[in-house]
Amino acid sequence: MYLVSILFASLAVTPLVLKTFFPYFWKDAFYLADLVRILLKFVLRRRRKPLFLVLDRFLEQSAAHADRPFIVFENKTYSYQDTDRRSNKIANALQRHSELRPGDTVALFMGNEPAFIFTWLALAKLGCPVALLNHNIRSRSLLHCFNCCSAKLLIAAAELQEAVEEVLPSLREQGVCVYLMTKQCDTPGVEGFSDLVEEASDTPLPQSLRSDITFKSPAVYIYTSGTTGLPKAAVVNQNRLLAALAVLDSTGVTPGDVIYLNLPLYHTAGFIIGFIGSIETGSTIILRRKFSASQFWDECRKYNVTVVQYIGEVLRYLCNTPKRDNDREHKVRLAIGNGVRAEIWKEFLNRFGNMDVREFYASTEGNVGFVNYTGKIGAIGRVNYLHRKLFPYALIKYDTERDEPIRDSTGLCVEAPKGETGLLVSKITDIAPFVGYAKNSQQTEKKRLRDVFQKGDLYFNSGDLLKIDQDNFIYFQDRVGDTFRWKGENVATTEVADILTLIDFVQEANVYGVQNAVEVTGTFKQMKVRLVEEGFDPACIPDPLYILQERKQSYTPMSGQVYSSIVSGNIKL
Repeated sequence: MYLVSILFASLAVTPLVLKTFFPYFWKDAFYLADLVRILLKFVLRRRRKPLFLVLDRFLEQSAAHADRPFIVFENKTYSYQDTDRRSNKIANALQRHSELRPGDTVALFMGNEPAFIFTWLALAKLGCPVALLNHNIRSRSLLHCFNCCSAKLLIAAAELQEAVEEVLPSLREQGVCVYLMTKQCDTPGVEGFSDLVEEASDTPLPQSLRSDITFKSPAVYIYTSGTTGLPKAAVVNQNRLLAALAVLDSTGVTPGDVIYLNLPLYHTAGFIIGFIGSIETGSTIILRRKFSASQFWDECRKYNVTVVQYIGEVLRYLCNTPKRDNDREHKVRLAIGNGVRAEIWKEFLNRFGNMDVREFYASTEGNVGFVNYTGKIGAIGRVNYLHRKLFPYALIKYDTERDEPIRDSTGLCVEAPKGETGLLVSKITDIAPFVGYAKNSQQTEKKRLRDVFQKGDLYFNSGDLLKIDQDNFIYFQDRVGDTFRWKGENVATTEVADILTLIDFVQEANVYGVQNAVEVTGTFKQMKVRLVEEGFDPACIPDPLYILQERKQSYTPMSGQVYSSIVSGNIKL
């Protein structure tokens, strides 16, 4: 009886002990269990014959839930079966009227609309990888992105005809077939595609068209930001896309959830998280052409949205909208994304209600990612033993002045201790591969870091500076190159921007470095006063300056007259 009493007493006190000394024990345990479940599902799918791809998961959902709404767009609803049949029509039209063959790459130049999803599924059924072109790019950038993936065919939205015609001579020289999503087109070299689709059969495509696909075959090309030059085409192979199915499932999204997708489908967040993630869960997508802060919550209420996505400053834009009495009247329970600042995170929850915010860290081409499953404000994730064993990563000391990792006397990198900022590197393995960029071996090699912890090892260089605190939470600090030295300390530009945005009259702040060489005094101290005085006065700055003219929708040179108008308030920035 005494032993029983001790046992019951121990059981009674265990939750208190865990809460006091291990406050994240249960959340860590549930995350670990979820990770094992997802890995097991992935391994079992990898063993299926014939090869099981993302498309096959969509076909499973279409067969099991034919009438369930899959896409809602501008008051039109397309069920899983509707989507399947429409993609069949596009695939059959291409098979009949083009010379497209399995394995040929197709470039998709289209904004957010159901046709984007129908077309991608159609091309997947034909065994064709797809390059997702940013519909905002033009001229040289557009041609560069198209050439990166060696596409044989271009499918473009009707409203992008002018942009296509700008690069058409080059496309015709390469023998590229161009289809426009319109009934007819009078431009030589461009064929209207809508009529061909309407006339086509909606019969299913044979699986044999995909018989040559392997897990290493490219599935999509997604273009990374061009902030360091022209965009790079990150290769997402079939294996990586299959793994990406779990992205929403791992955050607790279910078939009953309604997902608000207003991020670009050409972007990793919109395509992989919003679209591909929904295929796995069998959820409904509320698709919008673009983000609108003023209409965001009204549409969430109208469609009973339960899950929203964000990137970068989206949540801040929502917080900047005029306050309403019904700000908390909605059914949104989960916001998933990356790039939200801690103070905006707090403001968002205080104003719009206590929902789950799942901040994550990942990159299109990277081989490691984190998710903040605890809800710790400001963190992008948490160190987990199993996760780190499967995807070995580390933060290494980085010299921001030399723009390179710090190495010891043996030539190996030095791991950054807890509490210090370091460069995130992740070991390249069979489980965590790095495929690289299409037709860009130089940039691919730049992302490979050798001899990190032992001679001959190979790691992926994320280019991101992170920090792990004493409680094992991971925080994003900055991009490499966006950090500077001040009073002997490394300071992130994002830290400065965060402070600036706390000022009432500062709506948005972007801190960056300029000029090829910063002027210094005779004792090599930086001369900042004159730089501040110059501001953006064209009379003081020898470099060319441009201003975005809203009415003209283009950049025009900053003249003295325009400068005076800005200063006087006649022209508003």
